[in-house]
Amino acid sequence: MTYQSINPNTGKLLKSFEHLTEAQLEKALAAADNCFQTWRHKSYAERAVIVNKAAALMHAHVDDFARLATQDMGKRIDEARGEVTFSADILAYYAEHAESFLAPTKLQPKVGQAHMENSPIGVLFCVEPWNFPYYQLARVAGPQLMAGNVLVVKHAGCVPQCAIAFEKLLRDAGAPVGAYTNLRISYEQSDRVIDDARVKGVALTGSVEAGRKVAARAGQNLKKSTMELGGSDAFIVLDDADIDKTIPWAVWGRMYNGGQTCNAAKRFIVLDAVADPFLAKFRTALEALKPGDPMIEATTHGPLSTEAALVKLLAQVDAAVKGGATLLMGGKRIDRPGWFMQPTILTDIKPDNPAFRDEFFGPVVSFFRVKDEAAAIALTNDSDFGLGGSVWTKDEARGKRVASQVDTGMMFVNNIDGSDAELPFGGIKGSGYGRELGHMGIQEFVNKKLIRTGHFPAPA
Repeated sequence: MTYQSINPNTGKLLKSFEHLTEAQLEKALAAADNCFQTWRHKSYAERAVIVNKAAALMHAHVDDFARLATQDMGKRIDEARGEVTFSADILAYYAEHAESFLAPTKLQPKVGQAHMENSPIGVLFCVEPWNFPYYQLARVAGPQLMAGNVLVVKHAGCVPQCAIAFEKLLRDAGAPVGAYTNLRISYEQSDRVIDDARVKGVALTGSVEAGRKVAARAGQNLKKSTMELGGSDAFIVLDDADIDKTIPWAVWGRMYNGGQTCNAAKRFIVLDAVADPFLAKFRTALEALKPGDPMIEATTHGPLSTEAALVKLLAQVDAAVKGGATLLMGGKRIDRPGWFMQPTILTDIKPDNPAFRDEFFGPVVSFFRVKDEAAAIALTNDSDFGLGGSVWTKDEARGKRVASQVDTGMMFVNNIDGSDAELPFGGIKGSGYGRELGHMGIQEFVNKKLIRTGHFPAPA
């Protein structure tokens, strides 16, 4: 793979970066292992000084970080600023709460005393994607550095400036050499990192295909892993939903970050009673979006991250139409420089159509009509993915009842606001395993050790 910063708004190459040599990679792994021997013994308060400083630096330089994200992967500038702020908040959250989250837990054996205590396991290898080039890093760096682990990180090839900036952030905050290391490495080198005995755990956020490969490699090495993979989240609109309040969330849920979000609303499952007015208003709202330079705040529709991403998405839409789906709007590349695609709506998608099960990672809506609540739940669960989803209804109790019957890691009633540092994030089925953020995120890569004390005779 290559490490290049190409402006998605223009298609012009900004910067290229070399891969690490084998000697440089070995030096990085040795530094991480050496750092862990001291970092693991730092107090929570000592670690928090550095992580809090990193958070403060991000808050102080929001625009600088945001501009790099917009240049690298085309995120609209206001969304980029929001991501930077949220990433800083995640770092601060774990600096404040790590000690309480990992405090010893007293147990109640019948004889003697016992407790569970948490300790770091070592060097973690993190493979992270481009769509949230800071948030994805912060949500592993915050909890795991505070837990006493150290990280070597392979970021996506199209966001090299963001990767460098985040590593520099932690160094500027006072992190020792080896605590957090950005690795510009090939896929073959990634395999060798997973195989390396100094690496004790693997975390990946990415595609299902990448997850299978990395999880298999980690499993062969008997190393703990977490996988946050794709999604095809349902946006369930019940017959009593307030359509006017639901439409803005529908637009945001599908179009935020150019639709390039694992837990974006992708399958819109709407009861017949409200399907026509919902679809008409949704289409009107999507048609009102204006493509343009993502660096300009007035732009409401930005580019996709890469030419390859655009080409893949266009091919998926073509395959869906050939498979019998109706193209209600969009489906084409926008005639302008850069990697822009029209907002798109597909309807009449049958189970034998590849679009029925595929994930569309971009501004493509899959729209389904269903006769009732039971049919909505059944269709939602007929998916290879299980990341998140949402239910829209005026009856919150009904929404909760539906949410409880959906097979996903996360469900939301009358919102899709899963981005809080306090809330665990993750899925089931093809969407992976493990959780990030919240109190659960810091538990994934610690040794939970039982210690039992007491004076009692040995068994006869």
